[in-house]
Amino acid sequence: MPDRRIIFLIALALFAQESTWNFYDNQVPALLREHVTSAAIIGALMGMDNLLGIFIQPWIGNRSDNTRTRWGRRMPYLAVGMPVAALLFVLLPWATSLVALVAVMFLYALVANTMRPLAESLVPDFLPPERRGRANAVVKIATALTIIVASLISLFLVDDHPRGAFVVPSVIMLLATFVLIAKVRDSESPAYKAATEAQSVDKAVPLREVVAELFTHPDRRRVLLLLTVFLFGGAWFASRSLVTPYGMQALGLTRGEAGGLTLPSGVAYVLAAYPAALLAERLGRLRVIAGGMALFAAAMVAGTLARTATGTVIVFCVAAVGAAGFTINAAVALWNLAPSSRVLGTYTGLYAVTWYLGGFGGPALIGGVVDLTGWDLMLLDVAVLAALAVLVIVLLERMQRRHREGVVS
Repeated sequence: MPDRRIIFLIALALFAQESTWNFYDNQVPALLREHVTSAAIIGALMGMDNLLGIFIQPWIGNRSDNTRTRWGRRMPYLAVGMPVAALLFVLLPWATSLVALVAVMFLYALVANTMRPLAESLVPDFLPPERRGRANAVVKIATALTIIVASLISLFLVDDHPRGAFVVPSVIMLLATFVLIAKVRDSESPAYKAATEAQSVDKAVPLREVVAELFTHPDRRRVLLLLTVFLFGGAWFASRSLVTPYGMQALGLTRGEAGGLTLPSGVAYVLAAYPAALLAERLGRLRVIAGGMALFAAAMVAGTLARTATGTVIVFCVAAVGAAGFTINAAVALWNLAPSSRVLGTYTGLYAVTWYLGGFGGPALIGGVVDLTGWDLMLLDVAVLAALAVLVIVLLERMQRRHREGVVS
């Protein structure tokens, strides 16, 4: 299958999945408020999907790695899971009690979490290492655009059709599923063929064995990369989740004004995504990751010095450009360090878990520091966490250089 065609189809799959996720984040809190007034309880219930993802995504990635069918190892799960997730999503606004709503939320999060790493794993399945960066950039652009889609659905449909609005993302998911079933057989992918040939002499690789090998192998590059993902994930999520109270407390903005500070940065991210992949092909993936994180940290420092609404908007746009250098290339770097094509799905899941753990720990850590130092220094606190990630990636780059020299010699 031509590269451009499979990239489009993978992007379509992720676009469909993220359309439901973004609309879920936008509208399910309002459904919960019909039954619960506590913001803490609503926040905890909305975080349930990330908690489930920590356990589910590595497991389903590993299970799909060891699946062998005439459709391949990812598509059987996607062909079943995406329609089920679409059905559960439609049921969300019809839940008439808190127990029913939480039950549907749990089932949707359970099924939808299994789909995330499978669609992403199609990138390294079909594409060689030198093409994965561009493909991942297209996929990230597609997922970023779903934020706009979810906002438009909320703007034009939710007030007049609060239940019917949930149908639109579900229909997008179903249509994408039909296209994938008709067009994609990952049994034809180079990675699947290589894994099948390897398994003709070797047994399946269980998840615990993959994780054990990762942490006991003398080559520490993969561990350092995952540590970078954890640290920068913490900085990124902290900068996004705490920006509204920062705008209100440090900049004197209203809640609505503070909530809109990061909107232009979404456009900046989309514009920077593909160039970040091209730049990595010229300069090296780890260098672009390091440079992107350094730019992000520098932008946060600048935001601390220029505490105005306009300055903060500009700072977040620059930070988003830097973040693109990381998010477009970090997963690709991990795929390329995987010991074989047999574990690509597992590594996709491990990346996701590390990113989510950073997303859980980062805001809590920065929030704790803010309690001690005040909101005026919040962006500087984020910069320090990002700088730690830069230090780790610099160490990894040196290790990578020594590894290449050892191979050459």
